[in-house]
Amino acid sequence: MSTFNGLGLHLGNLSRLSDAQTRSCSPENPTGAKGQGGRHVDPSHGPSRDLGTGWKVRPCVAINPGETLVLADVDGPGAIQQIWMTPTGNYRFTILRFYWDGEETPSVEVPVGDFFASAYTNYNTFAPLVSLPVCVNPGNAFNCYWEMPFRKHGKITRENSGLEAMRIFDQGNYTLTDVPADAAYFHAQFRRANPLPYRDVHTLLDGVRGRGHYVGTYMAWQVNNNGWWGEGEIKFYLDGDLPGGVVGRNVKEHGGEHYPTICGTGTEDYFCGSYNFENKGTKQYQEFCTPYAGVPHVVRPDGLYQANTRFSLYRWHLLDPIRFQQDFAATIQALGWRAGGRYLPARDDIASTAFWYQTEPHAPFPALPDRDGLEVI
Repeated sequence: MSTFNGLGLHLGNLSRLSDAQTRSCSPENPTGAKGQGGRHVDPSHGPSRDLGTGWKVRPCVAINPGETLVLADVDGPGAIQQIWMTPTGNYRFTILRFYWDGEETPSVEVPVGDFFASAYTNYNTFAPLVSLPVCVNPGNAFNCYWEMPFRKHGKITRENSGLEAMRIFDQGNYTLTDVPADAAYFHAQFRRANPLPYRDVHTLLDGVRGRGHYVGTYMAWQVNNNGWWGEGEIKFYLDGDLPGGVVGRNVKEHGGEHYPTICGTGTEDYFCGSYNFENKGTKQYQEFCTPYAGVPHVVRPDGLYQANTRFSLYRWHLLDPIRFQQDFAATIQALGWRAGGRYLPARDDIASTAFWYQTEPHAPFPALPDRDGLEVI
């Protein structure tokens, strides 16, 4: 029997022994090195000044405006297995970036709130989320369990692109072990259209080249019209459906002549709901969380400064990944209703984060919006 490498864990193999080595990066052990945790020297003014080294001296770090700090910078082979963090500040202005095997451009570049499917929360608000790869617990404790293999090196940074200093408690748990030859690299990309141009579709992801599989969608969707807003179809373009896997003006909605292999039936259908996410008893939108899909947060107008309805929605393709061999793109329509039983192409504020695995190298990401383009307004 081959030696178990400790990856791909589930209840059926949790009892198996492995030669994998467990490590963890945190402010108390930035390198994750063996025997190096809790060694930070206590400043004289700190809360552990009476107790000394080893007594919770450095559980968090401060990040000044414009500053980028490293969470993990580790040699492989291995895989990140869990990340926990709880930041202060504006969650759209804290940018996570992940780099694999010495690459210069990140494979993950996402604001922290969107990465943890919580774009409409902040330090003073909380919306619980319970799913398999992402959990958000009281106090805005962000957790993810995406397995992220690397062969030579893994690096995670967090940038404060805001105007005020912030503080972050975080920990990244990983294992040092052999990585299978067919293990692809984890990727995540943020995009926003505010507002979505009239009769355009929102591009979740395009220009992906290589072999891989799409594993999840998170959306932060602000509705700018009255009435139901989620009639739009999601579409997945695979392996030559679009020239180079690029949406541009190639898709039929934009005047092109290209069609997808996979076409959905409606926005709430894709997120594993139905009939407007409506609770028929309360006549209200119903929040819900499941292992694979959910609407964990609905922000309702309050009659004063909170003027729009906003939705957080997630769909994880854990048991139904969308596989591609050469290129990939995904879009979603924004459709409401207008008089005469006709669709209304909406001009909503739509932000999305796409999650996928693929071979490297990956295509360069579109430039992240500037601070004004990121802000939840």
